Amino acid sequence: MEKSSSVTEIKGVGEKTCSLLAKLNIHTTGDLLAAYPRDYETYGEFVEIARLSPGSVCAVHAAVSGIPNEKRTGKLHILNVKIADSSGILQLTFYNMPFLKKTLKRGGFYIFRGMVQSRGTARIMEQPKIFSMEEYQNLTGRLIPRYSLTKGLTDHAMQKYMRQALSLCEFEPEYYNRELLEKNQLISEREAVETIHFPDDYDSMIKARKRLVFDEFFTFLFLMRKNKEFSEQLENHYRMPETADAARFLERLPFPLTGAQEKVWMEIKEDLNSPYCMNRLIQGDVGSGKTIVAVLALLTAAANGYQGALMAPTEVLAVQHYETIQGYIQKYGLIFRPVLLVGSMSAKEKKEVYGKIASGEANLVIGTHALIQERVQYSHLALVVTDEQHRFGVRQREHLAEKGNAPHILVMSATPIPRTLAIILYGDLHISVIDELPAERLPIRNCVVNTSWRPNAYKFIIGEVDKGRQVYVICPQVEGDPESESGLSLENVVDYTEKLKGTLPPRIRIAYLHGKMRPADKNRIMEEFAAQTLDVLVSTTVIEVGINVPNATVMMVENAERFGLAQLHQLRGRVGRGEHQSYCIFVSGDEKEDTMERLKILNKSNDGFFIASEDLKLRGPGDLFGIRQSGEFSFRMGDIYTDAPVLKLASDAVEKLLREDPELAKQENAALREHLSAAAANSVDFRSI
Repeated sequence: MEKSSSVTEIKGVGEKTCSLLAKLNIHTTGDLLAAYPRDYETYGEFVEIARLSPGSVCAVHAAVSGIPNEKRTGKLHILNVKIADSSGILQLTFYNMPFLKKTLKRGGFYIFRGMVQSRGTARIMEQPKIFSMEEYQNLTGRLIPRYSLTKGLTDHAMQKYMRQALSLCEFEPEYYNRELLEKNQLISEREAVETIHFPDDYDSMIKARKRLVFDEFFTFLFLMRKNKEFSEQLENHYRMPETADAARFLERLPFPLTGAQEKVWMEIKEDLNSPYCMNRLIQGDVGSGKTIVAVLALLTAAANGYQGALMAPTEVLAVQHYETIQGYIQKYGLIFRPVLLVGSMSAKEKKEVYGKIASGEANLVIGTHALIQERVQYSHLALVVTDEQHRFGVRQREHLAEKGNAPHILVMSATPIPRTLAIILYGDLHISVIDELPAERLPIRNCVVNTSWRPNAYKFIIGEVDKGRQVYVICPQVEGDPESESGLSLENVVDYTEKLKGTLPPRIRIAYLHGKMRPADKNRIMEEFAAQTLDVLVSTTVIEVGINVPNATVMMVENAERFGLAQLHQLRGRVGRGEHQSYCIFVSGDEKEDTMERLKILNKSNDGFFIASEDLKLRGPGDLFGIRQSGEFSFRMGDIYTDAPVLKLASDAVEKLLREDPELAKQENAALREHLSAAAANSVDFRSI
């Protein structure tokens, strides 16, 4: 069976299952095999009740010590059972499982496994799974894969389909030469894919993961390094000497540039007037003032008679940039003649904008991916600025650059990546860092708490909303997973929104946002929040990029332990953008000391680069699956923090190959040439450049 074969060729996958898999972007057997486990279920030794730790999944061997107590709340049937071992007593709570009243006999010994939670000083386990001793012993010591699911699919079903796909699917020949495999201690691709889904033990899973992560990094780095747009110094066709316009704008601004902004602006001015084309990345925390520096560059282009383009990842952010620049024009008399170009505009509106761009009447074009459509013809595009640049693929930036004759490229990122990694990831881009916040910015106040603190958080949220402020609540999942066979309990956007509507006063307007929604619905919700017609927005990390709401003053992150520190810092950057004091509440479902200490690093600093460096130091093998992938790159499995050593190995391997066989002409690299050609043809969208 080819990897391109439809999943319907797998036994048991009919029309209904096919549509469920399609929701997960799984259409072929190759897609299925690349749907790697999100983590693994491990069945460890029993834990005494007295030693149970809130926030962890544990198994206890205990006897039913009392008669089960049942009650009803509306349609919900609740069964409470007390169990005991020699060390103490634990309460179990089961929902809509009335039959257990007859099953769980007083004095009977069972194994109960589930998430331990705290209720004051008491410990409880909700909806634990029940095992016989024989059943549990058969699972002990194994790593059982758990997948990202949708309602109607179970882990058990995914495991069954995966075993079939592995037995039937043909893999391409090994594409790395023997020297590369041996030097980097890599197993074969086939062995890696088989093992990642069904590892014999932890060590074999680590080896499989290393190979798959290496593949992702190697492919990304090779394609990036080979791209002439990034690997050559191009002649500057648009020399831009400094004009009085930028200086006048700076004089009239109500605040001076910070020292870091001044330094970066000097670097950009030198680039624009140098013999070579600018290819620069500006890294800086949210609120560090990257946009003002970009506006100065675009103003210099306009003053020299050229066009500039500013591309944003969402329509809402594009509109906000457009309105900000219109405000500058009115207030400071800037020479911009801007147009806005976004996908939701009518055909008539787009046609009018196309005409202004082609004629040169518009000297600044602000928009989304609509800027790179074939129908957009520029008059003399000399400078391209991409905001939140990791959201654009290599090809998307190429398309925009091709609209001009090798225009200057300026990319902006709020992702604080340690310099050692940034140099690898961004190739030959020159890197500028704005590592200083403007003096008027109020530092965000942070707190790290456990789930018992939620009632206090809700009171605080009500207080902020009553002052006219707005609130973000972040959950790690889109929707609940009733089919899941694990004991893990993660907050999800859909259910949490309903819970908040039942907990907060009716006057508080609440909505949710997640990546699976239709683009039009996402835009509508973001616009409503930006327009202050919503008070609380419950969201996944989709809001990492996309809206600037200075009125939002509270960020509450549920299951904060499931995110990397760098990503939590990115999320917290959504607040603290206005004149009011802002707050960030990190709620951890895991109360282990090392977890809480890790999160408390966010209490110590609002410096993204410090936090990213700490994240790099703290990530270890135990975090491979437990912590959510960092959001700045779209690698399927690789994480630039956890996998920094593998990233360096892949970088060294790419550099060696490009020195010795840049065109992959040697026979030993023929299979690799074919593999990389296929990856390039499939528009691999590594979003970093």
